[in-house]
Amino acid sequence: MKPPRCLCEICTCGRHRCPHKPTRIYDNGQLPCLTTEYVEKYPKYSNISPPRSLKPKQEYQGHRGKMEGITTFKSDYLPYDIVKRPFQVPEEYKPRTGEIELGTTYQKDYNVHKIQPVTLVRPLERKHTTGGKLDTIPTYQDDYRSWEVQRREPSKVEHIYHPPTEKFGNSTTFQDDFVPRELIPRQSFKPPCVAKLSDVPFDSATSHRSSYVAHQLEPKFVRAKEEYKPSNQPFEDLTTHRNDFKGLPGQLVKSCKPENAKVASNAHFSGVTEFQDRFQPWLVSLPEVRKTKEYVPPPGNMDFNSTSHLDYVKHQIFPAVPIRPVSNGRRTSAPFQGNTTMKEDFKAWGTCRQEIIKNQQEIPKPTGKFYDLTTFKSHYIPHQIIPARSFKPVHAIVPNSGPFQDETMYRTEYTPKNQEICPANYPSPPGYVYVNTDSRGHKFFRLLTPESFESHNNPIPKEVAVVS
Repeated sequence: MKPPRCLCEICTCGRHRCPHKPTRIYDNGQLPCLTTEYVEKYPKYSNISPPRSLKPKQEYQGHRGKMEGITTFKSDYLPYDIVKRPFQVPEEYKPRTGEIELGTTYQKDYNVHKIQPVTLVRPLERKHTTGGKLDTIPTYQDDYRSWEVQRREPSKVEHIYHPPTEKFGNSTTFQDDFVPRELIPRQSFKPPCVAKLSDVPFDSATSHRSSYVAHQLEPKFVRAKEEYKPSNQPFEDLTTHRNDFKGLPGQLVKSCKPENAKVASNAHFSGVTEFQDRFQPWLVSLPEVRKTKEYVPPPGNMDFNSTSHLDYVKHQIFPAVPIRPVSNGRRTSAPFQGNTTMKEDFKAWGTCRQEIIKNQQEIPKPTGKFYDLTTFKSHYIPHQIIPARSFKPVHAIVPNSGPFQDETMYRTEYTPKNQEICPANYPSPPGYVYVNTDSRGHKFFRLLTPESFESHNNPIPKEVAVVS
């Protein structure tokens, strides 16, 4: 009998995989899943050994003898005899006699030609000049002339201050018009805040007392406390790391730290130092200790009287009388006199807004029709335009009476193929029986034989709905 196959192995389209679980705590004891996409697409080849590495092994090479101090430079280098370079004495400069010929090849070969001035193609600028005298007065001096403005005399009335001859009185208008009167307290009509006691006895009957019916309470249900029973099975403290991880056998790491050997000596330690040897102790006298005097309190009682307390004379002082009269709240029907010295002496002047000063326009505006003939319009000569000849071929459709040939290479060479349905599309692949699911999430199915196929009676459908 063949071993059961996983759903990953039954799939033929390569799009179906078992739902792998993230963890594997409880294992059923089966072999690990070795089916991957790499194993399916890249099969294992036999009789082919892996390529041999040409990289040298990193092995320690022992001492091979004394090292030579000869390098390639020392062995190939040949020393040469160094000869001093001969020193050449410069000759003394002697100037030549005669005149210097300053002629050049350019002066010798160049022939002088007569050159006429170049005639200008650009037309001469026509200047319209007049024989009259130029008026150099600018527009600012002609239009804006200074006016003779006289200074306006002030309209303010001169007010000469005359000091008063009479003596100034200390009484104010408020003191003269408002005579103080005695305050008469008003009669209060507010009822007295006194609690009135009732002679009728207090009725303490309420709706709750009259309508409330007392019922007998049932005894409260008390749940019995459950006794703690410890588990008989031992605690399973295996983790995923302890279960799956298996350490490799090896020797313990040896420490390279040197042994901490105690250096001990039986000789007597000499406790004399350089400081003790050179600096000998001096004889120092002890400092004198002075005795503190005992505190003796002064005799008699303490006098708490101060100079201010003894010399101060108390005077009888009356409270200050306010100068402001008492307001009695008297109302008058006469109109309020709002005239003040400011309103009577300083009257408002009647002023009007000054008009804008406009200068009279001296240059008159032009009248008549505007002559809009420009230089371009007067000198322009129109020419007849000859259109360019087009060499583009005429787009004419040539009619054809024959039928249209709509055959393509795809239509002639295409061969339709039967679409095979992947057996993993079905809930239960046809021809297989579900066996079990391992801890990793792989579903295993067993292939049916002809005898077992008749017993199971699992019909193979012709069509199935495929979700893409």
